[in-house]
Amino acid sequence: MSAVQVKNLSVQFGDFFAVKDLSFSVEKGEVFGFLGANGAGKTTTIRVLCGLLLPSAGQASVCGLDVLSDAFEVKKKVGYMSQKFTLYDDLTVKENLDFTSALRKMEPEKFREQKEKLLKMIRFKSSEDILVRDLPGGIKQQVSLVAAVLHDPEIVFLDEPTAGVSPAFRQRFWKLIGGLAAEGKTVFVTTHYMDEAEQCGRIALMKSGELIALDSPQELKRNSFPDREPQEVSLEDVFIEQVEGG
Repeated sequence: MSAVQVKNLSVQFGDFFAVKDLSFSVEKGEVFGFLGANGAGKTTTIRVLCGLLLPSAGQASVCGLDVLSDAFEVKKKVGYMSQKFTLYDDLTVKENLDFTSALRKMEPEKFREQKEKLLKMIRFKSSEDILVRDLPGGIKQQVSLVAAVLHDPEIVFLDEPTAGVSPAFRQRFWKLIGGLAAEGKTVFVTTHYMDEAEQCGRIALMKSGELIALDSPQELKRNSFPDREPQEVSLEDVFIEQVEGG
């Protein structure tokens, strides 16, 4: 059974299709890249798969659960780190994680174990009593990841998780993603950084709400530029050719 299964999915607002006739699947334990220009339908698709937005047509399942009929159960299986909001800036790290635990109705002992494990994983050295707004950008993103996976979800959706942080923190964040995948979790990630996309097992390219390509980084390079060796092609070349029309 695939971790994510999408078939002929559409999301329509009036006459506008944010997502149109989208079909793909994601395997368990896969690091799956979801790329496209702003407005391509990436966040809309993620919101549907997290049970936060109802599709207009088509089908989608997450962990074998239908996002339409089992949205509440889907939310238990997924972790979601949005590109704009995961933590409250005016609360401390401790208060944010306590609040997340309460929302997820976690058992106290499970919460303590998970929090200790995850803060150790990101090598968090500050006091938990520090306000989130006072954290450096890279540390804040890592604490956001902790909040997203605190309840030990099977699938983690990361929507541009490293936007605006330094290259060093981006590299460290992707080591954390690799660690989650090594634990058997499925990671579904959007990014505008092509060096990050290179680390995905497969990449889906979106344009104007439609899927235009889906393959491994190497095969995308080979298919986009058949007259060149893959090592001579960058994913940025592929993105410009496929998504921005050359």
